Amino acid sequence: MVKRKTVAVIGGGVSGLAAAKAFDERGHRVLGFERSHDFGGVWELSRSYPDVQTQSPKDLYCFTDHPMPDDYPEWPKGPQVHAYLHSYAAKHNLARLFKLNTNIKSMDRRAGGGWTLTIDEAGQVYTQDVDFVAVCTGQFSDKNIISHPGQDGFVKAGGEVMHSSEYTDASMVEGKRVVVLGGSKSATDIAVNAANNGARSVHWVYLEPVWRIPYFVGGINFKRLLYMRAQEQQFNTWGKSPLQRVVAAVLKPLVWANFRGLETLLKTQLGLKKYGMVPKIPIEKDVSCSVPIVTPGLFEGLKAGKIKNIEGTYDRYDGKTIHMTGGEKVEADVSILAVGWKLGVPYLPDEYQQKLVESDGQYRVYRISVNPDLPDMGFVGFNSSFCTVLSAEMIANWLVRYMDGQLERQPSEAEMTENIEMMLDWKRNERPAAQIYGGLCSAPFHFKHFDELLADMGATKRKRSNPLAEQFSYPNFAAYGEFLASTPQYQAG
Repeated sequence: MVKRKTVAVIGGGVSGLAAAKAFDERGHRVLGFERSHDFGGVWELSRSYPDVQTQSPKDLYCFTDHPMPDDYPEWPKGPQVHAYLHSYAAKHNLARLFKLNTNIKSMDRRAGGGWTLTIDEAGQVYTQDVDFVAVCTGQFSDKNIISHPGQDGFVKAGGEVMHSSEYTDASMVEGKRVVVLGGSKSATDIAVNAANNGARSVHWVYLEPVWRIPYFVGGINFKRLLYMRAQEQQFNTWGKSPLQRVVAAVLKPLVWANFRGLETLLKTQLGLKKYGMVPKIPIEKDVSCSVPIVTPGLFEGLKAGKIKNIEGTYDRYDGKTIHMTGGEKVEADVSILAVGWKLGVPYLPDEYQQKLVESDGQYRVYRISVNPDLPDMGFVGFNSSFCTVLSAEMIANWLVRYMDGQLERQPSEAEMTENIEMMLDWKRNERPAAQIYGGLCSAPFHFKHFDELLADMGATKRKRSNPLAEQFSYPNFAAYGEFLASTPQYQAG
């Protein structure tokens, strides 16, 4: 009999909801903590910029038992995703498990196992002992706040500097000169939104060109071209056998031709050369979670002159003039810093932080979820991908079984350490793009990541019965629901 445990789930976004359901349905006592006033994480409305929408199609951004509504568009808007997450929480009665407006201040190891959490609930500080901690704050929890020389003078002169998450209303830029710093989709989303909502001028500044994928590549929905097992197998994955390496070497010329063709199509379709936006890195070496989807209207805005792109970054502010590293000078009223989020677990003691993160920022995690030197805890949502919701649900189901010792392939500490070292070596020496976000990204290897998790869980069904669909179609959320259902079931008590 598996003993019932008290499990802290930190975070009430996509990952927290997935974890709360997974641990609760196995019979554990779940204590959920969300620091904001609402569920949703990055989709919580007060953190969302205008016109934000998913990068992934709706059938790649949903839980296995809860498809998005039929009347949602292919790429849902932020408020729709927020409503969807609320409907998932309601379906599984997850609100009863969470305390909102509750922040974790620290966690300390207990001598007998488990952790003691210090919790701030709306100003009331108390402690709570738990047997296991599931950290579900993902990769987009704490703002990455940066500044540049002269910023105080820019503000004193009447300028405004804000993080992208603080741009919540288009009226903030009406009639103003706007500069957006950052190369992500959030940066281009904001630039397009500002240009379409009365900004006097919009400059978009990015460090270097990166490959961007339009929603439709050559008229075909990109999920039908790029989210295939057949496409994934063309990238240099980890753990290849000698035979697989021989096959990869034989097929290398065909793979090279395939990616050169894709690059040519993207350069032609988007007009990258015209705007000086042709990336220097081959696309097959660059694909990771950092590859953004093209914001609708971006290249139309560039063509019309409503948006002006600058390669480089800020050098300094001088009054209301922003000097760029390339020598350009831009007059501005609003500076929007779309520079992402900080990775980390700030409430974890330093001695454990050192065991979790390498000196070069790479995370030591097995299956992108647990560390053998951090007992009684794991991460849901660190396995960032192009199908984030499914990834969170898969790892949550894996983690509860890991905690309970119910994996069919339950790893020893030595096995985890060996695998972690192998993955770190692969990221550093074979696929540098995999080091993005501290190495916490399963893209573009969704299928392989899921295959490993399902094998660990003892799933008797891991692939669709139609081999063509399995090889040449994108991950199917309902199919993965069947795969999870084929794993051994149990209840704690």
